[in-house]
Amino acid sequence: MQSVAQAWLVYRITKSSLQLGAVGFASQIPVFLVAPLGGTIADRLNRHRLVIATQASSMILAAILAWLTLSGRIEIWHIYVLAILLGVVNAFDIPARQSFLVDMVGKEDLMNAIALNSSMFNGARVVGPAIAGIMLIRFGEGWCFAANSISYIAVIIGLLFMKVHGQPRSTKTSPLEDIAEGFRWVNSTKIIRALLLLIGLISLVGMPYTVLMPAFVDHVIHGGPNTLGVLMAATGIGALAGGMYLAGRQSVVGLGRVVMVSTLVFGAALIAFAFAGSLRIAVAVLPIVGGAFMVQMAATNTVLQTLVDDRLRGRVMAFYTMAFFGTAPIGSLLAGILADRIGARWTIAAGGAIVIAAGLWFAARLPALRAIVRPIYVERGILPVPAVDAGTKTL
Repeated sequence: MQSVAQAWLVYRITKSSLQLGAVGFASQIPVFLVAPLGGTIADRLNRHRLVIATQASSMILAAILAWLTLSGRIEIWHIYVLAILLGVVNAFDIPARQSFLVDMVGKEDLMNAIALNSSMFNGARVVGPAIAGIMLIRFGEGWCFAANSISYIAVIIGLLFMKVHGQPRSTKTSPLEDIAEGFRWVNSTKIIRALLLLIGLISLVGMPYTVLMPAFVDHVIHGGPNTLGVLMAATGIGALAGGMYLAGRQSVVGLGRVVMVSTLVFGAALIAFAFAGSLRIAVAVLPIVGGAFMVQMAATNTVLQTLVDDRLRGRVMAFYTMAFFGTAPIGSLLAGILADRIGARWTIAAGGAIVIAAGLWFAARLPALRAIVRPIYVERGILPVPAVDAGTKTL
C-alpha cells in the first residue's frame, strides 16, 4: 500500500517521470552502498534481534510519512529524506532477514521456505495495491502510510514470540576484512558470480517498469489511482502463482534451467506489456511479468543459499541484496531520464529486450555451471554419488 501511495503522491505533486525515478533511486541507492556492512553485521550479531530493530525503525519512518501527509505539511524533499533513511534501514534489514531464514527453518526446508516467503510477500502485493487504490480515492495517500506503520506492530509481536537457535559467529577480524573476504569468495565462485550478475542486470533494466507504472497509467492507459492498483494487483497475482510453483518443488535440482527460462519469459512479457494498448491487455500480461520475475528471483536466492557456507551467509546475501535491490535505484533513475525523452512505453520495451539478451547469455553458460555445482551438491547430500556418475542434471 505504501509503495503504490508514495508513487502516486510523487507523481501527483510533480507530474514528472524523472521525479518518480529519482525517488526510487533515493530509496534504494543506500542499499547498494551500505548492504556489505549490513551483511557483515548480520554475520556478527544476533539476526533475530537485528531484524526486530530494523522493523521497528521502518515502522517509525512510515509513521513520520503518514503524519507529514495527513497534516498537509508534506513536500517532495520530505519524501526524498524518508526514502533515503528507509534505504539505510533496508541495507541492514534485507541481508539479516535473508540469512535469518536458515535460522528459522533449517537447510532441508530452505527452498520451500524461500518460496513460501515470496508467496506471502506477493500475496500482499495482490491485496495491498487493490486496497491502496480504494483508499487513495476515498481518503488519500496519508492513510495508506498510516496503515503500513500500524501493520509493523503485528510483525514485531510475531518476531518477539519466535524462539530460534541461530548464533552469531565469533570473529577477531575487522568489518572491512570480513567484507573483503566475502567479496573474494563471491568473485572466485563462478556460479555465484554468474547468478549475481544476471539478477543485477535484470533489476537494473527490467524492474524499473514498476517505477514507471504511474506514468504508463496516465499517458498510455489514461487511468487513475484505481487503475494503478489494479495493474499492481495483477502483477502480484502472477508473482503469487510463481511462488506457489516453487513452494511445491521437492528439490533444488534443476533450478538453473528454471532461472534461465523465467528470465527469458520475463523479458518477453515486459515487451508485450510495453505495447499493451488497453487496460484489458495490460491486466492479462502483467501476471506473466510478475510470475516470471518472482520465479527468477526466488530460484536465484535458493541456489545461492544452498551453495554458500554458513559463516559467509550474511555477506553473500548482502551481495545478493546489492545486485537485486542495489542496482534498482540506478535503473530507476536511468529509466526516469529515458522515459522523459522517449516515453515509458519504449523505455520498458528496451528493458525487456536487454533481459532477453541476459537470459540467452546465462543459457550459454549453464552447462559449464552445472559441472561446477555437481560436486558441491554431492558433498552436501543433495545428489547421491551414483546420480553424478550417471550424468544427472544438477543445476
